[in-house]
Amino acid sequence: MNLGAFMNPEFPIFSTTLCYLEREDAYLMLHRIKKQDDYNHDKWIGVGGKFERFESPEDCLLREVKEETGLTLKRFRARGLLTFIWGNMTEFIHLYTADEWTGEMVQGDACREGVLEWVPKDKAAELPIWEGDKIFFRLLNEERPYFSLKLVYEGDTLTQAVLDGKRIVWAPSAVRQLQVDGSKRLFTARLLIVKRQRRNDRSHSGVAIYKNIFPLILSERSGDNSKS
Repeated sequence: MNLGAFMNPEFPIFSTTLCYLEREDAYLMLHRIKKQDDYNHDKWIGVGGKFERFESPEDCLLREVKEETGLTLKRFRARGLLTFIWGNMTEFIHLYTADEWTGEMVQGDACREGVLEWVPKDKAAELPIWEGDKIFFRLLNEERPYFSLKLVYEGDTLTQAVLDGKRIVWAPSAVRQLQVDGSKRLFTARLLIVKRQRRNDRSHSGVAIYKNIFPLILSERSGDNSKS
């Protein structure tokens, strides 16, 4: 059997699981600070890890959560597939959430990967996380059905995002402070820039606002003098 690219050390391809345990309005997150050679070093992510031989996604999920947290999952959901491309590396991440478990969570140095902490969901995006994580957090919070999200990075910079086959670009430079109707809270909305090319015509770019991802008011009312 010719395994081709799957065995090419210059372009590694592997599969992992990533799980966010949910308690009330908080996620259990892991601050990855213990391994210096970790490409997630100093970032906050969920719990999970690489598949071992002959494991299914669920086998890997249950084992990794137990190893990293001490907890045994009793109820969990597959939420999506993330294709994470970083340099020459391709990682297929099976994304889960869980809301029922047994056991006692490990504390302090007992976690081999970093520091575990319950983080309010509305504060997660303020932590040092991968930029694309903000996209799937929004999808999770909106209870979007199972999705496929491709995220391409150059270093820590997100350069491409593809949601269910539709290409988008997460543009940090296109940040606006927007006021949600009926609330004084301000939210940061990042516009999604879609670049398209027409055959036999000059290329052009446009702005696409995906309301199913960002259900925010994207235009300010005339005469609104609200301050952030």
